[in-house]
Amino acid sequence: MDRENLLMPETFNIPRVCGKCGGVMVFKGLGEYRCEECGELAYDDYGKVRCYIEEHKGATAAEIEAAVGVSQKTIRRLLREGRLEVAEGSRAFLRCDLCDRPIRSGRYCPDCEVKMHRNLEAKQREQHKRDLQGFGLGQQEAEGQKRFTRH
Repeated sequence: MDRENLLMPETFNIPRVCGKCGGVMVFKGLGEYRCEECGELAYDDYGKVRCYIEEHKGATAAEIEAAVGVSQKTIRRLLREGRLEVAEGSRAFLRCDLCDRPIRSGRYCPDCEVKMHRNLEAKQREQHKRDLQGFGLGQQEAEGQKRFTRH
């Protein structure tokens, strides 16, 4: 693996040049790209998977990989990022990274998501308090004393 691939995350095979006329592909939303020159339509990996799922509800990652050529690893990444969701009633599911409960997308179940968010907020409040300590807050001063002395 070269150094550039280590520094740059996977980009879901974004079409940049039109395969039909060589024009520039412009992002239109939801994984869809259209050529500025000829209007040709192309999709990145997310767009391919999304379109396939819309037509084949409940398809497995293996079926999607076979049909559109997007790897199961990429499909799992899209699920973990919350861009896709496991179909309701599916036998396949993801597991919460903290408590191991089944989930349909993302990394955490709703309960763990709330706990993580609250912990993060508490840490940020503590850091904010520590940052303010050096600016006169929390320091006890004698009544009537000068705060600063000139040299």
